[in-house]
Amino acid sequence: MASAPSDDVRTKFVTLSNASGKLYLSIENLWKAFGDFLALKDITLDIDEGEFICFLGPSGCGKTTLLRAIAGLDLQTKGSVIQDGKDVSNLPPSERDFGIVFQSYALFPNLTIERNIAFGLENAGRSKAEINDRVSELLKLVGLPDQGKKYPAQLSGGQQQRIALARAIATKPGLLLLDEPLSALDAKVRVHLRHEIKELQRKLGVTTVMVTHDQEEALTMADKIVVMNHGVIEQVGSPTVIYREPKNLFVADFIGEMNQVFSTVAKDGRLSIGEKTFACRDHSFSDGKPVVAAIRPEDVIPHEDGYDPGVENRNCIDVLLREMEFLGSFWRCRMQNDRFGESELIADFSINAVRRLDLGEGKNMVIELPSDRLMAFERPEVG
Repeated sequence: MASAPSDDVRTKFVTLSNASGKLYLSIENLWKAFGDFLALKDITLDIDEGEFICFLGPSGCGKTTLLRAIAGLDLQTKGSVIQDGKDVSNLPPSERDFGIVFQSYALFPNLTIERNIAFGLENAGRSKAEINDRVSELLKLVGLPDQGKKYPAQLSGGQQQRIALARAIATKPGLLLLDEPLSALDAKVRVHLRHEIKELQRKLGVTTVMVTHDQEEALTMADKIVVMNHGVIEQVGSPTVIYREPKNLFVADFIGEMNQVFSTVAKDGRLSIGEKTFACRDHSFSDGKPVVAAIRPEDVIPHEDGYDPGVENRNCIDVLLREMEFLGSFWRCRMQNDRFGESELIADFSINAVRRLDLGEGKNMVIELPSDRLMAFERPEVG
């Protein structure tokens, strides 16, 4: 199957990694109950030294509870946490080797920036000269070398978050925990700071676990994403794998945009939508099984009206282009065909593709659903 021309779809995510391949943090068969409510159910996860891991999922999925269990702030009901070969499952937070940054920054308002950063170092009994050197080093590292004498209220939200990061890494912990550290910031600052945090993590090589509900944060920052839902892990993988190879419909739908159309498995494993069948990725569903056919908007290939796919390509279909939304570098297009029933198909076409094909609202066109990008998932139960 031919792939889409390079000007017709948007490119996706590339992530570099500090991971050494050496196991650093191991979570084994971990459960957490609050009364009768099970917040975490048999979580098992390995994290390598130097990795940047994101726990990603909707509100209430258990991601913050898992982070707090790693920190010892909420002890697990059962299961174990092994850090750098040491069982820390029942140790209090003060005896675990980590730094943590909260969404609210949690800086001491009555202490200067220097004193905030120095707090953990003072408790560790470091000398005054050593503390001063370390504080100066960290202020330079986070790009705020002249702000040490100020108080938190005199800094912007983004600056306060950088100071919170500096304080968290002041004692050179083996593990850095970030609990939705960017969610309180406005969009522009958030984009800038997530790049700075990732660069800082690469420079330090510290194993990092971040909780977020923002899929874009996870895709751009993480070496590995842990997708969670209802207290269980749905999938673990690199941003590219999570996005391009989702294991189930929840992951496919939660990460990015995904077209979904009810279909049935035909005798040859193809997907039957209306009276037409489409070649798709390999799957394990039996003939006649009701499933959901799914494809990413950027994977839909546009062709001009009257395009003849030939006998070798049957994954083309005529559609009516109902609506176009300009989103800067591409157009989001909503299309309709009677075979889709009430469902609309969404496609993201580049400006070049729209210009080349002279696309516009109300026009007919042909779209191609590449077989290697068309997926089949278990149809969710109604109710």
